[in-house]
Amino acid sequence: MQKQKCSLKLYSNFLVANHNRFSGSELARTTERMAHDAVNRWLADSRFTPSDLWSNVKGLVDVSCGYLIADDSILNKQYSRRNELAKVQYSGNEHGLINGICLVNLLWTGDDGNEYIPVDYRVYKPEHDDKTKNDHFQDLLKRAQNRGFSPQYVLFDAWYASIGNLKLVARGMHWNFLCNLKSNRQVSVAKNEYTAIADLELAEKQVRQVWLKEYGFVLVCKIVDQDGDITYLATNDLDLTDYDSFIGHHGKRWQVEEFHRVIKQTTGVEKCYSTKSTSQKTHIFASFVSFVKLEKNRIKTGISWYEQKARISRVATNAYLEANA
Repeated sequence: MQKQKCSLKLYSNFLVANHNRFSGSELARTTERMAHDAVNRWLADSRFTPSDLWSNVKGLVDVSCGYLIADDSILNKQYSRRNELAKVQYSGNEHGLINGICLVNLLWTGDDGNEYIPVDYRVYKPEHDDKTKNDHFQDLLKRAQNRGFSPQYVLFDAWYASIGNLKLVARGMHWNFLCNLKSNRQVSVAKNEYTAIADLELAEKQVRQVWLKEYGFVLVCKIVDQDGDITYLATNDLDLTDYDSFIGHHGKRWQVEEFHRVIKQTTGVEKCYSTKSTSQKTHIFASFVSFVKLEKNRIKTGISWYEQKARISRVATNAYLEANA
């Protein structure tokens, strides 16, 4: 009997169908006609790049509207010390340092915020390419502009709110940004008199124009949560003076947080057991493709990502129950 070969279609479908055993050995057991080595060879020999993701998603986006949301996420590899892509770095989820692979991601969502479409990503590994996270952030946005994107806003957190990034978005691309600011960012309401934004007289639900040091005029406001924690926001859109509209646009940024959670829980993106960088990159790309399959079907049918996977397992559960009735 001829052995079956591994492919992107087969592997990504396997990630969709499986729930907790994402190894090549499990794929080989599931298909029966595939050798475990065939999966390993395919992972190691494939050369997919983030650019290849675009062909899978360009039919799902409207480049003339919506939001582009940039953020990074850590794939936990704490038990894989020899992983060639992993390094010890800070994880917001773990609130500390872990060994992991950092992905800098760019997500598109429509004006209503109903879509979760990853349009590009980068693997952060400065030892390989000498690029910082900010370099990747700028590369992602430049590529998006070349693809014709013209978003309402580019959304990102305080990590990416450097002066260089703000100037690139606003003056280099002529786009609007809406981002978080750290509490110590210097702003001024009088010439050459700067204060930390945390010390600025800013009432709740007030939108105020200030001069951001080294950048120029921006509108700022703050969000005070139930625990009293304060988040400061800024935009270069000087017409966005309504507080509720300001907060409404900012709220779309949480789409990328949900995307990070869902891709980890539904595609096993963290669960590649190879230590080789090429195999890890192939698995990561296939995980993105798997998520896009789930998201495409969710948009079409309204069935959630989790329910889609649950329906697959119910077939097997029902067959077992009937066979053992």
